[in-house]
Amino acid sequence: MSHAIYLAIVMMSLIASGCSQMSALPSPGDSNSSYSASGAQLNDDEATRARLYQQYQQWRGTPYAWGGLSRQGIDCSGLVYLTYRDEFGLPVPRTTLQQSQIGSAVSRNELRPGDLVFFKTENKNRHVGMYLDNDQFLHVSTKSGVIISSFENSYWENHYWQSRRLAD
Repeated sequence: MSHAIYLAIVMMSLIASGCSQMSALPSPGDSNSSYSASGAQLNDDEATRARLYQQYQQWRGTPYAWGGLSRQGIDCSGLVYLTYRDEFGLPVPRTTLQQSQIGSAVSRNELRPGDLVFFKTENKNRHVGMYLDNDQFLHVSTKSGVIISSFENSYWENHYWQSRRLAD
């Protein structure tokens, strides 16, 4: 198979899949316990919040791109993947579905900075963001790129699915 055909097939695969459907990149550890054990540094709410806002400042406005992992474009699970890897030294899976299965469930009224918040959007798609504080979360919007949104927005309120904590 020629290089051009292979590249075209890879690009079509990326375009045809959504944020929650991307193939996983290798990440160390496979069990839920490895995430909470390594996430001890997430227990400092102020430090976690500060790192997340710092990440926001670095990525703010970066456009949404399916499967993206760069300043040219990034998807929701990619932002989570890079943030936890780069800011917290914590390996997390690459896809939204895999991310929704790690750590421990936490109720929305007990959210702390760094908790993952998940949404079920149209056509069985899943979306993920990282909780900041005061009902706000950092994520990648398909229209606005990397932004901070609020649960007070009726869209997010109506599509909320679950939250996961990666630290004990």
